[in-house]
Amino acid sequence: MTGQDRGPDARRMAELIGYQEGSVVSRQLVKGGGGNVTLFAFDKDEGLTEHASPFDALVYVLDGEAEVAIAGRPSRLHAGDMIVMPAKEPHALKAPSRFKMLLVMIKP
Repeated sequence: MTGQDRGPDARRMAELIGYQEGSVVSRQLVKGGGGNVTLFAFDKDEGLTEHASPFDALVYVLDGEAEVAIAGRPSRLHAGDMIVMPAKEPHALKAPSRFKMLLVMIKP
């Protein structure tokens, strides 16, 4: 399918954010009172240290491979995989290789 086949407003999500050497890059797509949708691109060996969120968060891996630990339980995700990080549960993310993800947080 070409870009023209998708229509003038359609975009490939993974193409909306690029990798940056030695960094984690983020791009907020939607922000509102009910939550937000953010893209992330992690360079190899980068990550987010353990933290907790007041809201459930859904992670969908768009490209590459991610290590996600929730309450000390590790999971390895590949492109096409998703995981829900429950509210108030400590979680951390690490990039064994470059990866891109979509993060969706919905406020109750």
